Amino acid sequence: MPEVLLLRSASSILRTEFLNRLPPGGPGCVHKLSFVRNLQYRKGVRRCVRSRALHQPSSLTDGQPLSKESLNHALEFSVPEKVPKAQWDTPEEALWTTRADGQVRLRIDPSCPQFPYTVHRMFYEALDKYGDLSALGFKRQDKWEHISYSQYYLLARRAAKGFLKLGLERAHSVAILGFNSPEWFFSAVGAVFAGGIITGIYTTSSPEACQYIAHDCRANVIVVDTQKQLEKILKIWKQLPHLKAVVIYKEPPPNKMTHVYTMEEFMELGNEVPEEALDAIIDAQQPNQCCVLVYTSGTTGNPKGVMLSQDNITWTARYGSQAGDIQPAEVQQEVVVSYLPLSHIAAQIYDLWTGIQWGAQVCFAEPDALKGSLVNTLREVEPTSHMGVPRVWEKIMERIQEAAAQSGFIRRKMLLWAMSVTLEQNLTCAGSDLKPFTTRLADYLVLAKVRQALGFAKCQKNFYGAAPMTAETQHFFLGLNIRLYAGYGLSETSGPHFMSSPYNYRLYSSGKVVPGCRVKLVNQDAEGIGEICLWGRTIFMGYLNMEDKTCEAIDEEGWLHTGDAGRLDADGFLYITGRLKELIITAGGENVPPLPIEEAVKMELPIISNAMLIGDQRKFLSMLLTLKCALDPETSDPTDNLTEQAVEFCQRVGSRATTVSEIVGKKDEAVYQAIEEGIRRVNTNAAARPYHIQKWAILERDFSISGGELGPTMKLKRLTVLEKYKDIIDSFYQEQKM
Repeated sequence: MPEVLLLRSASSILRTEFLNRLPPGGPGCVHKLSFVRNLQYRKGVRRCVRSRALHQPSSLTDGQPLSKESLNHALEFSVPEKVPKAQWDTPEEALWTTRADGQVRLRIDPSCPQFPYTVHRMFYEALDKYGDLSALGFKRQDKWEHISYSQYYLLARRAAKGFLKLGLERAHSVAILGFNSPEWFFSAVGAVFAGGIITGIYTTSSPEACQYIAHDCRANVIVVDTQKQLEKILKIWKQLPHLKAVVIYKEPPPNKMTHVYTMEEFMELGNEVPEEALDAIIDAQQPNQCCVLVYTSGTTGNPKGVMLSQDNITWTARYGSQAGDIQPAEVQQEVVVSYLPLSHIAAQIYDLWTGIQWGAQVCFAEPDALKGSLVNTLREVEPTSHMGVPRVWEKIMERIQEAAAQSGFIRRKMLLWAMSVTLEQNLTCAGSDLKPFTTRLADYLVLAKVRQALGFAKCQKNFYGAAPMTAETQHFFLGLNIRLYAGYGLSETSGPHFMSSPYNYRLYSSGKVVPGCRVKLVNQDAEGIGEICLWGRTIFMGYLNMEDKTCEAIDEEGWLHTGDAGRLDADGFLYITGRLKELIITAGGENVPPLPIEEAVKMELPIISNAMLIGDQRKFLSMLLTLKCALDPETSDPTDNLTEQAVEFCQRVGSRATTVSEIVGKKDEAVYQAIEEGIRRVNTNAAARPYHIQKWAILERDFSISGGELGPTMKLKRLTVLEKYKDIIDSFYQEQKM
């Protein structure tokens, strides 16, 4: 009874106080009627939170139910913040800033009129609908545990208060250096609630790279998962004047250290901060303020800090995901597996922010996911939606090919038959729901079992992005009756600006522009290819502390110049043709986009893993090649052993080689001749002679992240390759002496 009276009196006070403070009704204003409805739904939120959070212990809450007292404090004073209309109509505000505490004018116009709101409001409104649902799934001692949205919200608030206690200042960062986990999520959300900026750091980063980012973003707190990551920070702490504390969540520190806290100790610190103090900070936040920093991996120079506003995050989480046909939990709760680096915008917007917007269940893979355990997690979780960079899909393809090569003759033939008839159907009648009997039979007898073995039995949407995907890989999965839906965007567009979906799909395209966003192509050539320029609510605030770089990226009208080249077809589907900076201009003045030629070589020669075209300011084109090889299960580094597919290629051309060194070291005549013939076929199909590959070499080791040739999302770092293999490249162009 006392609790009921407390709730009623608090609601009455809030209603009176806030109704008196509300502005009169008008376009873009918060109406009194809508605020009364907000108060009404908050009652539902409170009921929902209590029903779940009070009775669902989790290992992350020390196995104890959360107390009624903490729930009362957290929910009674947490009110969706009001947003003054004047905030969005002031003409003096610029479209960009380079200050972490700066504000920008939002791109609100008739094509994109949606009302802006903050991350906290997005989460708070989600509680009304999803508070009782499972939000986060994680494994502890080989057993899956779950955290509800109600518990998730309260953990984020406790983290926010912990950060405030440690001295987090407004517009300073909380940096996270760790693998995907519930702790990553509620630390990130908590940092935003506390008025800070969340900054992810790749777990593969060197201490020097960590030092640059942590210093640039003014990190007050760094959250790490293991002792290995803690050691990196301890080495550079003296060079970080803003750093006040480190929190470690997966392993305890080797010994007690000043200003180093376990996650349990950190969460306890928050109890000393009143709920009202946190709510005052939340209430002061505006949608046009920075809340996320994403550092571009970059191929040259220091990484750039991409500043994303609260509106960037909340708008993209809602409308970008809608364009990909992500469903709200009222229709169907999406289940996703989180395993890609959250320091990259694609994973962060897809896993973290979109999950909150639509009430998805996010299940965390093991840290060794990309070393082989991902498929096990997929089987256990059975996601309804899945995203992977092209290299992830290629690894799945290679695993299936290896399993098929080792299976019996009849099984192998059945798989090849089923994939053949299905691929033909999907290529010729892509939009038809009517499948011939043979296609349906192939799916029932063979392909459905393959998808189940992969963990994709319930998966309705499979996405890829961050790098180009080969036609070979797309055809392979079409043969399994798995469409791969492309998205296109950058860190600077908060992730997706173009999306494909079951209703917007065209093979090889990156989909259509997200409704409410705009695109234009500038400096188009005769084929309609030009630089892709973008505009909309997805466009970033600016590069932190880099005014010159920001001015290069955003023009006077607010258009983002991506540096990517592409074309639009008559229906608005986007096709990426390459990077403008990667365009090869030969000594003869010919403009050669490398991507189509590299793709053609890999399609013609299934033994090739990576192909990089060379020829900028050179007399002719040449190419570096690597062979498909098995990866070390512990390090994911390339080994000397060829994949099953590569061995099959060797056998077909008359070679017995099973390793890269056998082919390269002995210059295997059969393989070299087959590659020469394949390149000759590619040259035959080229538009003109300047597009011919005249010389090539096979490298002794495949490209990798550890080797420096690939970035964290497996993008090719061309400048690094040019420098690393300079001697080989120079040998292509040395004049032969008479």
